[in-house]
Amino acid sequence: QVQLVESGGGLVQAGGSLRLSCVASGRTFSNYGIGWFRQAPGKEREFVAAISWSGRRTYYADSVKGRFTISRVNAKNTVYLQMNSLKPEDTAVYYCNSVNEATTPRFDVFGSWGQGTQVTVSS
Repeated sequence: QVQLVESGGGLVQAGGSLRLSCVASGRTFSNYGIGWFRQAPGKEREFVAAISWSGRRTYYADSVKGRFTISRVNAKNTVYLQMNSLKPEDTAVYYCNSVNEATTPRFDVFGSWGQGTQVTVSS
C-alpha cells in the first residue's frame, strides 16, 4: 500500500495561488489514481480533484473547475494540486489519498488519511 504525505499549504490572500504536493513512498505509486480532498471546519470531507494512474484522465469538483489543476510526475512519486484564484471558501485542510477511479464521482479511497496540509485564504 502506498503511503502519502501532503505539503505546500499556507496563508494566502483571496485571488492568490498555492501549489500543494502529495509525495508517495512505495514502488507501486504509478499503479494508483490519486485524489485530493478537503475538509473545512464543521463540514464533511469533500472531493476536490483526482488523476488517473497514467495522468491522462483528470476529474474536478464543480467548485474548483477552471481554477485548480491536478498533475502528477510518476518518476518523482508526486502529485500536485495547483490552486489559482483562491477564494475564502477554499479554506480547509487538504488531503491526498489513493482512489478507486471506477467509483467516480465519489472516489472511494484505498488508504488511511494523513495529516493533511492547511490552506487558509483571507478575504
